[in-house]
Amino acid sequence: MTRSLLFAVVCYFAATWALGVQAQQPATGAKPPAAGYGQDAPPPSPSEMVPWPVLLVTSVEVLRSTHGGGLDIVRARGVVTSSGWGAPHLVPITRGEPVDGILDLIFQGVVPASPAPLGAFMAFEALLPVAAGHPYKGVRVRSASNAIVLKTVPGYIEGATPKADCASCLGKYFVAKGATAPAGAASDSLVREADLPWKLRIIKPTDGLPNYAFDPNRLTLVLSEDNRIVDAAWD
Repeated sequence: MTRSLLFAVVCYFAATWALGVQAQQPATGAKPPAAGYGQDAPPPSPSEMVPWPVLLVTSVEVLRSTHGGGLDIVRARGVVTSSGWGAPHLVPITRGEPVDGILDLIFQGVVPASPAPLGAFMAFEALLPVAAGHPYKGVRVRSASNAIVLKTVPGYIEGATPKADCASCLGKYFVAKGATAPAGAASDSLVREADLPWKLRIIKPTDGLPNYAFDPNRLTLVLSEDNRIVDAAWD
């Protein structure tokens, strides 16, 4: 990474944190969060917020300025699992001039270290200025579950549209991969594991919890004896 680029990154992240940027907006047709454990927890203090890769990156764009010596702006969009996410930023993991010419970035935000109730995914966006004269001919942006590569600068590329946010999962039957749905159950009363592409933790009535490591991109489903989802959260 060049010194000028590193300076730009540091300045941008510092400004973003200081202003408390909250770029997330509810996805189209979003509903209020459903009931779930952790919903009534007090707001976290800044010291309790930790950086984490976003759930999914959905598009990458590079805009080029033609004034004042020129400047490229990397613009990444994605989704996160709750409105508790803040301070969106792009972290370069490329050091020096890359062999393939691709600037590699991780798309992150900060999150409270406590569970978030179910709800619609939230849109998230981050910008990163790159100084004129950089050696990059493309940009790769990574999230917790995917990566998008833009091979032309300036340019724009879209990734997959996020699905299955599980906002209305509570009370429905969970059908594991290879399992059979309950007899007579309507299709809209089922949540199929195959339709949930996210990291899952399934807690059955007889299961213990050997650890409770936090992961805001993991969907936890608590099941009843008849496999109904009785509680859930992103944790």
